[in-house]
Amino acid sequence: MAEPDHRQKILFLCTGNSCRSQMAQAWTREIHGERFEVYSAGIEPREVDPRAVQVMAEVGVDMRAQRSKHVDELADVEFDYVVTVCDNAREHCPFFPAKVRVLHKSFDDPPYLARDSSSEDEALEHYRRIRDEIRVYIETLPQLLHGEVEKDRSP
Repeated sequence: MAEPDHRQKILFLCTGNSCRSQMAQAWTREIHGERFEVYSAGIEPREVDPRAVQVMAEVGVDMRAQRSKHVDELADVEFDYVVTVCDNAREHCPFFPAKVRVLHKSFDDPPYLARDSSSEDEALEHYRRIRDEIRVYIETLPQLLHGEVEKDRSP
């Protein structure tokens, strides 16, 4: 019989589940996979952005198997944490049970930033910057979540 999985469940939520939440999912799995069972979803899902896959591969993180999904597809998962990674997802975040801690950390939208780029290299620089910002956030995630729990326990 398999041992139960005691990892905390975390969902990264954004509008399209095509870039930022996908990167956050991949980074969390890469850095904290032993601690978190990680998911991502969108409120209006689109295909995973090939540029996001490319810039994550540049740093050795494989996102090729990840797929975009609607948050409703995960309705049966009992999350410990939900992190919205864009303002639109925060504003339209679906209802989660009271025990779920919902946090927000907005990141710029690489496809939006790259839309007026004069070259593919220039466009990819936007993706790389956001990739690196998300990594820094994910590296500190356990401390941030611990702080959220401590806030709840204070009088």
